[in-house]
Amino acid sequence: MPDTKSLRILFIINPGSGNNTTDWPQAINDYFVSLPHTIELFHLPEDSDPGKIKDKIKQFLPQQVVAVGGDGTIKMVAECLIGNKIPLGILPAGSANGLAKELGISQQPAEALNVIATGVLKNIHVTMVNNHLCIHLSDIGFNAFLIKKFESQTGRGMWGYLKASIKALFDNPVMQVEMQVDNKKINIEAAMIVIANGTRYGSGAVINPVGTIEDERFEVIAVKKISVKEIFKMTVSHASFDPHKTEVFQTNHLLIRSRKKVHFQVDGEYLGKVNEIKATIMPGALEIIVPS
Repeated sequence: MPDTKSLRILFIINPGSGNNTTDWPQAINDYFVSLPHTIELFHLPEDSDPGKIKDKIKQFLPQQVVAVGGDGTIKMVAECLIGNKIPLGILPAGSANGLAKELGISQQPAEALNVIATGVLKNIHVTMVNNHLCIHLSDIGFNAFLIKKFESQTGRGMWGYLKASIKALFDNPVMQVEMQVDNKKINIEAAMIVIANGTRYGSGAVINPVGTIEDERFEVIAVKKISVKEIFKMTVSHASFDPHKTEVFQTNHLLIRSRKKVHFQVDGEYLGKVNEIKATIMPGALEIIVPS
């Protein structure tokens, strides 16, 4: 996607995103001032409403829409682009930036902006999880509870994540669930079950070493027991999973029923407690701008 071609690019900026060390409006304007593209910056209001994004898209008629924020902002913008064939760009301005890391988009503003101007297009699948669009990772149990803890505390960054992990480690009960994977019923006890398009969390923890976001299946990872050793394995050593502690399934349709309500999150957004999870795949549903 050469920068000599003039494009209309709409930047959707979330001023409340976790990384406030970069003046993104200034960085965007400085980068594009000498390029032939027509750009417009739209700042999300506090009561972020997808309808306002859709109205702006209809008004500006962009050829690219760029989400400037974290995974939650990206998810919201993506919801407005599914089915209309407008590519999605990403400028990582969140606390974790899991999807940006997954796609190899730099955390450095200048390099990330360069991807918008010179990157290539990639079609990826997404999943619908309880009618919520999921681009990256959704789960029930330990990590969803961790996100709830993380959102309620003052410390952010890796230290904040580790603090929340320790709190969640000793306060998250094992779930008793029935999973239906490819018409096969599986009864399992697990601390966490992940519906994975991507391979790793924004923290760097590898949860799905066999996954790819370009195929027509997603992975279901049942982590039977969470321990300090398993957290270290996911975040640091990236050693192979112990099959007695973690099972991986591949499918394009999933049904989970839990005896008790369990914590639930999609792409870093905590969504409360649920008894049931339904997930289906949408192959090639989203076009994303990635490094060339």
